[in-house]
Amino acid sequence: MTGVWVLLGAVVLAVLAGALLRARSGKVRAARTATVPEAVRELLDETGVTLVQISTEFCADCRRARSTLERFAEENDSVRHVELDVTDRPELATALRVTSTPTTLAVDPRGAELFRFSGLPVPETLREQCARQFA
Repeated sequence: MTGVWVLLGAVVLAVLAGALLRARSGKVRAARTATVPEAVRELLDETGVTLVQISTEFCADCRRARSTLERFAEENDSVRHVELDVTDRPELATALRVTSTPTTLAVDPRGAELFRFSGLPVPETLREQCARQFA
């Protein structure tokens, strides 16, 4: 009987964790780092905002995020998209305070993080947030 309760508890925890992750996916959050590390600053656009997509080799959603972000950057002259694979660079993920992929950071030309979102980007939310930053 104890095994049934343990199994039931594990299922409930898994459902709650999944619901939490789904609720956070694509939501814009405040910047978590004042400035990004030098390895990221080397990738930045000198004139506009760079969307730095943090990915890993085994990330299933990263391909979809890349497609959405590339399309968004093509439609907006002041936005550039770059992808940074941290599979073999966990220290960089730690420095950026990234705990899941895909995570996208919006970074200005000076290296200051403007905002970030985890999971798949929602194009309309991304448009609204960028409009606030450019206004």
